[in-house]
Amino acid sequence: MTLKIRAKAGASAGAGQEPAPGSRCWLVKQEPESYPWRAFSYEGRTSWDGVRNYQARNNLLAMCVGDRVLFYESGDSKAVVGTARVARAAYPDPTAEEPGWVSVELEAKGALARPVTLARIKADPGLAGIALVRNSRLSVMPLSAEDFGRIVSLGG
Repeated sequence: MTLKIRAKAGASAGAGQEPAPGSRCWLVKQEPESYPWRAFSYEGRTSWDGVRNYQARNNLLAMCVGDRVLFYESGDSKAVVGTARVARAAYPDPTAEEPGWVSVELEAKGALARPVTLARIKADPGLAGIALVRNSRLSVMPLSAEDFGRIVSLGG
């Protein structure tokens, strides 16, 4: 069975318009015990696989090469610690036992000068509506360019 992968229009697109590749922003979450930022940064590139949530999978499907990504360490730190970009769009997840699950490849760009904690994000009225605050269990979520920029700015 061949999986057909097609990116869906993001929330920032106008009616009937697909956002330009590389114009969307995302936040991905990872347990630092499983795969910390320092390992990702050292390796430089990784397959973002193992996602088994339908909403997160749909977000992976919407990612395009060049899209900007924030790397959030969950667990004890609960903070955005670095930036990345999508290096390869969705493809079948090699770790999945059943069809339909996808991976993307991410390329590390750089660490933030200081981590932006979840508490700091929640304290910022301009960020109150982001998915990280509203649906903290989701592992892959969209961000507006403004929210992405604000978080990066908070991180110095």
